[in-house]
Amino acid sequence: MGTGLLDIIILGAIAAFLVLRLRSVLGKRTGHQGGREYDPFHQEQLRRQREEQARAGQDGGEEDKVVHLPDGRPDTSRSDSSAPDVPADFAERPGGAGLTQIKLADRDFDPDQFLEGGRAAFEMVVGAFAQGDVQTLRPLLADDVYGDFAGAVEQRQQAGERLETTLVGVKSADIIDADLRGTTAFVTVKFVSEQVNVTYDDEGRVVDGDPSEVETITDIWTFARNTRSRDPNWNLVATAAPN
Repeated sequence: MGTGLLDIIILGAIAAFLVLRLRSVLGKRTGHQGGREYDPFHQEQLRRQREEQARAGQDGGEEDKVVHLPDGRPDTSRSDSSAPDVPADFAERPGGAGLTQIKLADRDFDPDQFLEGGRAAFEMVVGAFAQGDVQTLRPLLADDVYGDFAGAVEQRQQAGERLETTLVGVKSADIIDADLRGTTAFVTVKFVSEQVNVTYDDEGRVVDGDPSEVETITDIWTFARNTRSRDPNWNLVATAAPN
């Protein structure tokens, strides 16, 4: 075999090796390439849609009667006898459009029952925060909110202070806004409560508040829940004071 032919064979083998190496590298996604960002809510929606389509095929190809828009909201332009009935007063409530969308996504959603649960959650969170009971707070709060509450509890403990809160009562709890983003429902509630809040130092002296003063406090809390989740519980995702 001539030297020239041997050189060609060697060069060809090297080129083939380089092509394979480049293909193995370029064929992998690095996580910084373009494309749809991973969204767990979107993935759950797609999974459920595939299951519904499979069930429809087993039932003789019955057509899916709910049309989901790109943002995950159902298309209400189509009549559907299986769609949940939306009470007429929804449109008259604050956040009525959002409440309607949430009802269409979750037929079990009821604003009045939600507010009953919201009141209970408000009382639990206020009490647990005063007692520094972060274990009770953990399942009720979203990560960011929990971090703020737990941080305040830790600062209070490091300062050797304790907070005593007496929740005299919740005067009102009203939904002031609602929204459906993808499959996640957000409901904002204004709580007006009467409380006695007093902070004591490690020697029992009052450093903030008045034990004899009942304050009227207004809190704006936003709760969220994935309407496709089997977990019926809502999480507190934001807190604010009125402007």
